[in-house]
Amino acid sequence: MSGRSDVLRAVMCETHTTQSELARLSGVRQPSISQCLSGKVELSDEQLARLLSCMGYRLEITRQPVRAELTRSERRSWQLHLELAKHLTRSTLKQWQPAIERNLQRLRSGVTGQPHVRNLDRWESLVEHSDLGGLRRALTGLGRDCIQMREVSPMAGLLSDEQRNRILRTPN
Repeated sequence: MSGRSDVLRAVMCETHTTQSELARLSGVRQPSISQCLSGKVELSDEQLARLLSCMGYRLEITRQPVRAELTRSERRSWQLHLELAKHLTRSTLKQWQPAIERNLQRLRSGVTGQPHVRNLDRWESLVEHSDLGGLRRALTGLGRDCIQMREVSPMAGLLSDEQRNRILRTPN
């Protein structure tokens, strides 16, 4: 079963529950159930669990690690930023701040368009507020928003040449 709608459909078939019956049991309108089953509306795990409970089932989610699919450039950028995250503390951020601010200023003079301008604003806010958690997420995150933030990273020059070369020599 691939999607939540497939799970819902299978349990409804197994329990011989109609859309109308499920609507009465759950309080979810029948047209909404129909839209979920057709894939027009995506159910959250919480919504699916609620509907399943009305048919005597519970939702079990199995998590497994999946290696992120990054381009060579994205992976190298992530590896460099991961190294920075290893050294990030309040103290190092304070030491790095002048260089980061210079880099932000330099980047602002050459970057236009979204999401780059917005991401520069985000970097600036994270540094200004010493948001170590937010900085770590931006440095190490694998979501599209973090990858795009690293495209305009103000962290250039913070790693030594030795650190940088060691990371770039490491096979992916």
